[in-house]
Amino acid sequence: MSTESYPEDLLYHPEHDWARIDGDEAVLGITWHAQDALGELVHYEPPNVGASVGKDASYGEVESVKAVSDLISPLSGEVIEVNQQVIDAPETANDDPYGDGWLIRVRMTQPDEQSQLLSAADYQRVVESE
Repeated sequence: MSTESYPEDLLYHPEHDWARIDGDEAVLGITWHAQDALGELVHYEPPNVGASVGKDASYGEVESVKAVSDLISPLSGEVIEVNQQVIDAPETANDDPYGDGWLIRVRMTQPDEQSQLLSAADYQRVVESE
């Protein structure tokens, strides 16, 4: 199990998803808090490559021994890659939520949306208030 962390170089959505911006692309995943609340993941249902995702909308789901949870996209874009490692071994998102456990890579269609996301410090305040 990974240790609680919220890397400073990421942007966060209040629904417990993160984005790592790289030019006009972004890698998305779930936060440490999300994987901790869900427990061990047993299934990841990703979108298809080429699908469009919308900010604040579901783009897939993860299933744990406790619950099925929608994944909420922090940004709008086109899916250009899905992490096969997490499809094959969903617990990767528990072990390394910000590294090998990333979920999808998108080409952003509304790059200005990133200004609406939270810093690590602001996201931690959301977590602490729950």
